[in-house]
Amino acid sequence: MSALPEEDYLPLSGLQHFAFCRRQWALIHLERQWAENLRTVEGDLLHRRAHDEQQTESRGDVLIVRGLRVISHRLQLQGVCDVVEFRRNPAGVSLAGREGTWLPYPVEYKRGRPKANDADELQLCAQAMCLEEMLLCAVPEGSLFYGEPRRRTRVALDAALRERVEALAAEMRALYLRGHTPRAKPGKGCGACSLKELCLPRLVKGPSPAAYLRAHLPGREEES
Repeated sequence: MSALPEEDYLPLSGLQHFAFCRRQWALIHLERQWAENLRTVEGDLLHRRAHDEQQTESRGDVLIVRGLRVISHRLQLQGVCDVVEFRRNPAGVSLAGREGTWLPYPVEYKRGRPKANDADELQLCAQAMCLEEMLLCAVPEGSLFYGEPRRRTRVALDAALRERVEALAAEMRALYLRGHTPRAKPGKGCGACSLKELCLPRLVKGPSPAAYLRAHLPGREEES
């Protein structure tokens, strides 16, 4: 595994971008390009509300922590959890200043409704894997809170989801080390992407530069 220095660990939130579209991830995280649309603004506002009280709140057998920073040296990812609920549980861990043992339960806030792809679930699972590595405990489940239905969707963090997180994190790391932005692959999600005017996926339908050169430069075809 190619290693990154800790200060260059990749943003955990990028895993969602990467699962949705490799090119979108590269434009944001390699080329530092960004553009807002209604969806991104609504999502930002939802996350700000989730992080609004960066303190511990106690509700009976549940401790609620907002804006918790997490890291995984194995995945080489770091980021911030919207909400982590520590639930009193015999299988949990000890917390400073608290009696008993507590099991972490991550909750990620998203705008809109549940998606057809698994990008949100992958981000949530990566948060859980960071928590497991930091606290040395199992995190078998978490939830996604969606803004439109305003309710939680429970997510079982099973082996298949964890394996996909591992694979995507490794692929993301490899592209980062190469500094490579993948070519656009137009799809149904392009119309709603805030970066479509920067990405220009419609241009992919034209001939590639190599094909253009073969067609227009004398002798090029014989050389190839």
